[in-house]
Amino acid sequence: MSIYSSEYRRKLVTPEKAVAAIAHGATLVHGMAIGEPPALLAAIAQRVREEDLKDIKVFSLLPMEHAGKTILAPELAGKIHSHCWFLSASDRDQVKAGLHLFVPNEFHQIPRLCRDFMDIDVTVTTVSPMDRAGFFSFGTVNDFISTAARHCRRLIVEVNPNMPRVFGDSLLHVSEVDAIVENPVPLLEVTPAPPKPEAEAIGRLIAGMIPDGATLQLGIGGIPNAVCLFLEAHKDLGIHTELMCPGMVHLIKKGAITGRRKSWHPRKHLFTNAIGDREMYEFMDDNPSMESYPVSYTNAPHIIAKNDRMISINSTIEVDLLGQCNSEFLGGSEFSGTGGQLDYVRGAFNAKEGKSIIAFYATAHNGEVSRVVPRFQAGTVVTTPRMDTHYLATEYGAVNLKGKSTRERALDIISLAHPRFREDLLKEAHSLHLL
Repeated sequence: MSIYSSEYRRKLVTPEKAVAAIAHGATLVHGMAIGEPPALLAAIAQRVREEDLKDIKVFSLLPMEHAGKTILAPELAGKIHSHCWFLSASDRDQVKAGLHLFVPNEFHQIPRLCRDFMDIDVTVTTVSPMDRAGFFSFGTVNDFISTAARHCRRLIVEVNPNMPRVFGDSLLHVSEVDAIVENPVPLLEVTPAPPKPEAEAIGRLIAGMIPDGATLQLGIGGIPNAVCLFLEAHKDLGIHTELMCPGMVHLIKKGAITGRRKSWHPRKHLFTNAIGDREMYEFMDDNPSMESYPVSYTNAPHIIAKNDRMISINSTIEVDLLGQCNSEFLGGSEFSGTGGQLDYVRGAFNAKEGKSIIAFYATAHNGEVSRVVPRFQAGTVVTTPRMDTHYLATEYGAVNLKGKSTRERALDIISLAHPRFREDLLKEAHSLHLL
């Protein structure tokens, strides 16, 4: 029996008892995505419903099912002062209605916000079981939660045996924890949808732009997942990414990703967050090649740039004729968030032989709307400024905007649009004095 077992047992309580000490007006940060602690969030929400806990401020990022059913439940809007760093379906409508507040950020900066700009009373998150040396692992999450865990007054962890034990800077000692609950429930799973034909075309195109020995970052969505389908024949690829996804694990199993030619952390697959299925979580568990680090490290542009042949692949909602990318604003309101897109756009371009690729479908709404637009609507957010955009890609090709004039850029961008929209885009380019 571990010498730390007695301390573990002493701190082990029910979820209700673990959250009983949270005071009115407290500021709380919880683990994101697969790291959401369902039992603890449910206990907190129940206290709020019973009016035993009032005026708490909660910070979330990409809230998923557990948060959506508990602390972000519509009936608690107004009773919990919710703030979000990146929106999802769980809180998008409430932010649009003004019931929740969006906090603009670049993902790599959030740990500093937690450390230097916030006064965090409570942090709650899911962790893997404790090992014999007294260490838990943050598992699929590290991002900002590892920093929030060490800059709060009270840290409560929810131990789940299904949470993978992950190496890197992902360990948390039992001595750092104030209360422990156990909850052996299945982890949330997110399985990528089958790729659209357009996604396959884009994936095949981008795969041809990736050299053997490159280090990859893939964003979330159908296009980045489709890229993985066409990389099986590549050799000695590496991973330095914000998000670990099933497509990457598939390529590791196929032998296409080895990390042997990485210039930074060779033979290690670096990430800060992982979202996938049970097969992926089982592969990650106790696997010394998988390493998790805070997002302040994985997403810092100067760290990203240490990877030679760094290839960053992300998606966007629309692109204007100046080369600006809107990846987070839809229908006149915030739809998601900046996330790590700009972090990797800048980091990849500054890497030796690096490329930043932003890919998107040429049209939306069944081909009725062009995603290449003359100009953004008033109030639309620019996620990637025109000065930072490197490669753009659609099912109609890929273009490199760096070093080109505004005229050349506009013509290149129009070539990525669906053919039936190009004539109107050329007219608009003339009216904007780009041609």
